[in-house]
Amino acid sequence: MALPIMAKATAVWLVDNTTLTFPQIAEFCGLHELEVQGIADGDVAAGVKGFDPIANNQLTQDEIDKAENDRKYRLKLKYNAAAEGEEVRRGPRYTPLSKRQDRPASILWLVKFHPELSDGQISKLVGTTKPTINAIRERTHWNIQNIQPIDPVALGLCKQSELDAAVQKANAKRLKEGTALTDEERRKLVSTEQSLGAEEEPALPTAISGLETFTLSGNDDDEEEDDNLLVDADNLFNLPDAPSADEDDD
Repeated sequence: MALPIMAKATAVWLVDNTTLTFPQIAEFCGLHELEVQGIADGDVAAGVKGFDPIANNQLTQDEIDKAENDRKYRLKLKYNAAAEGEEVRRGPRYTPLSKRQDRPASILWLVKFHPELSDGQISKLVGTTKPTINAIRERTHWNIQNIQPIDPVALGLCKQSELDAAVQKANAKRLKEGTALTDEERRKLVSTEQSLGAEEEPALPTAISGLETFTLSGNDDDEEEDDNLLVDADNLFNLPDAPSADEDDD
């Protein structure tokens, strides 16, 4: 059902200017009945100025009169050709600022454990762009060495139901195209609990790894010479006393 623009402000106007019931207003404005009751009590939408649906071509007075005379009557939004198709407007998923830094980790997790997902599906799940997904997939992202794969569900970037639906859709598409998942790809499909409990991947060895435990083997004499070179810190500062003046005269 199409909803009026500025639904809460419209509800405020209907509460103040009509005798419509809370369920009628709630259904027309897409609100909960208790929320409409809160508007009437002054607990909700305090300070919100009412939006006249009649003056803004969303309702007619005749429609309101019918609803006031019949408690079971449902208000019908007036047709507005200018608003045709506006309710179907789609865009990228909004990601809060506090979670945007977690998106690369979730993208890496999806690329690694769900290779059947397309870039478009990943983009819708975590609210990112295809160039970012491609950079992480090809490991050309500027911070790829510091990114650890984390389940987007655990990060709160998407719901488990949304992820499951995307995976099922991708699998159905593969079956239709005759490119079903291989056994190796199926083994990569893990649950949220398994991914969170998985061990971290070993880091790449560096050129100096192992040097901290490396010891040189040599002759025993060399070791003794090294021991003789050790200086006791206490003896270093215990210098001999300076000769007295009488000893200088002698």
